[in-house]
Amino acid sequence: MNHQVRLAARPSGLPRPTDWSFATEAVPDPGPGQFVVAVSHLSIDPAMRGWMDARPSYIPPVEIGAVMRAGGVGRVTASEHPGFAVGDEVVGVFGVQEYAVSGGQGVMKIDTSLAPPVTYLGALGMTGFTAYFGLLDTGKLKPGETVVVSGAAGAVGSVAGQIAKIKGCRVIGIAGGPQKCRWLTEELGFDAAIDYRAGNVRKALREHAPRGVDVYFDNVGGEILDTVLANLAVGARIALCGAISGYNDMRHPLGLRNTTNLIVKCGTMRGFLVMQFAARFGAAIAELAAWAAAGTIKSEIDVVEGLENAPAALRRLFAGENLGKQLVKVAAP
Repeated sequence: MNHQVRLAARPSGLPRPTDWSFATEAVPDPGPGQFVVAVSHLSIDPAMRGWMDARPSYIPPVEIGAVMRAGGVGRVTASEHPGFAVGDEVVGVFGVQEYAVSGGQGVMKIDTSLAPPVTYLGALGMTGFTAYFGLLDTGKLKPGETVVVSGAAGAVGSVAGQIAKIKGCRVIGIAGGPQKCRWLTEELGFDAAIDYRAGNVRKALREHAPRGVDVYFDNVGGEILDTVLANLAVGARIALCGAISGYNDMRHPLGLRNTTNLIVKCGTMRGFLVMQFAARFGAAIAELAAWAAAGTIKSEIDVVEGLENAPAALRRLFAGENLGKQLVKVAAP
């Protein structure tokens, strides 16, 4: 049988247990041009909260009663598709369920000789691509610049900071709590880390970036974004990746006060979506894999056991409880 987590209601604020339902149905059989994947691990991402809302976005919302959308890795168990054989390891958007049927759109075979399958949900997958293209294409960082990353102990932020170090930049991470800040500096090689929970981020930012911030990789939005806007260097670039601080209250976004500093400092602030770089994923994965093999990029995963705990794993992101990439290990038979 195929166990699934479905969207039962559109959340108001942080998703509650009543916003989900659990279903069981027969494992699907593949039709012509299809294959079935036994999902081993699910990617839990802040974007999932936005997919639960019925509002205009870059992707249609998950419908009420539908299997919750999520990326995952797994193995092909049955196939009527010429491009996918039984035993192939694959990554794609399979949903929060034990088995998924696919026609192959958006699904990639993965090379497990380069890294374990779960790494393709992190540093060698969309997480790594987001950090890579956000910094190099949107942020346009240059060696010697000062780079600040918010949500730095999360999946994307931790990789972004490490890429900036590889490229010869001074890197400052913003994270919640002394444990995460120590991890950034002692394990990942960040030059400095600011604990936003300790207060006075503006003072700490001026201390660690006295000449201003050249590139800001923003994962959180809100007050942190506004604080960084007040401490820009001339010609600064801000890459808007996410705004997790406001995802649970999109009707009352925080008004930014320091945007005029973009004028004064001749800076730019630009959003991006990783799929706009899809044609270059192959080149990115080759470079990311080389860095991972050399140990210059370390990938931390935070695993919650059991499909039924996927909703709780999503809540962990918004409580700041995860370190690195949040995954769910699926208990498929």
